[in-house]
Amino acid sequence: MTPATAVGVDVGGTKIHGALVDREGTVISDLRVPTPRGGEQILDTVAQVAAQLAARAGGRPIGLGVGTPGLVDRAGILHFAPNLPNVIGLDVLAGLRKRVEEIDPGLAVVVDNDANCAAAGEHCFGAARGSDEALVVTLGTGIGGGAIVRGSLFRGANNFAGEIGHMAIDPKGLPCPCGKRGCWERYASGSGLGRTARDAANAGRAARVVELAGGDPDLVRGEHVVLAAAEGDEQAAAIFEEVAYWLALGLANLTNLLDPQIIVLGGGLIEAGEVLLGPTRMAFVDLVEAAEYRPPVPIVRACLGELAGAIGAAAIVLEPPG
Repeated sequence: MTPATAVGVDVGGTKIHGALVDREGTVISDLRVPTPRGGEQILDTVAQVAAQLAARAGGRPIGLGVGTPGLVDRAGILHFAPNLPNVIGLDVLAGLRKRVEEIDPGLAVVVDNDANCAAAGEHCFGAARGSDEALVVTLGTGIGGGAIVRGSLFRGANNFAGEIGHMAIDPKGLPCPCGKRGCWERYASGSGLGRTARDAANAGRAARVVELAGGDPDLVRGEHVVLAAAEGDEQAAAIFEEVAYWLALGLANLTNLLDPQIIVLGGGLIEAGEVLLGPTRMAFVDLVEAAEYRPPVPIVRACLGELAGAIGAAAIVLEPPG
């Protein structure tokens, strides 16, 4: 008998990543393509990716789950997505149902926020498995997140819960693409690492990082800091300590609010490893309320890697988390 499968598609600012997943969370096949510009073009591409993966299933998938960045409501309408131009008010669910109907009539389609999907994936198949109260944070260009509360994904009144990257931690701070200032993701994301590193480079505090960037401080990116830190460069480690402080500050605030059993960190930035995780854990203990009186909250790496969003989108179809 062919095992039950679902197709999950993760829509990102630069790439659309799809996966064919079974009930055990095993990725049978995956496909990655560039993200086009424009809402209708994105929907066309998602449908094409889904069709190609479904053809590899060896049997009809249960359905298609799609994760998109930004504010997507329970009706599947994407109200706002700072990193996807020309998508405000896009009816993702209706648009995909129309396209999928032409390929596979009657196939179920579910749409959710991409970080919610990543949280569902880690809860069903990854580092948060077995935890009834968990916080999953994705550290990429920005910061996304999802909370597992009483064993289910917490969605909020409008399905907008989890936009944690836009907590204001400095109301007079750096401008954010969302239109506000001082958002957490301006300081503790991959782009925040790059900005912090460029500031250090222009102040003469990142010699090896600048060297790896070809000698120009303005060309410094987060990956140069990661490489320098891996070599044991102390100035790169100091940059990570600054970013780790901001990361820990947000995690402490969320812990004070949600009281999770575990915090799972995923996304591209977490590939830096202990040079980020170590100082984050240390700063977290100093910043969370009454650390000495509460059970320790483990801060761990996600298990599902870059496919977390796609696996989680499929998981929402295979095992709806509530």
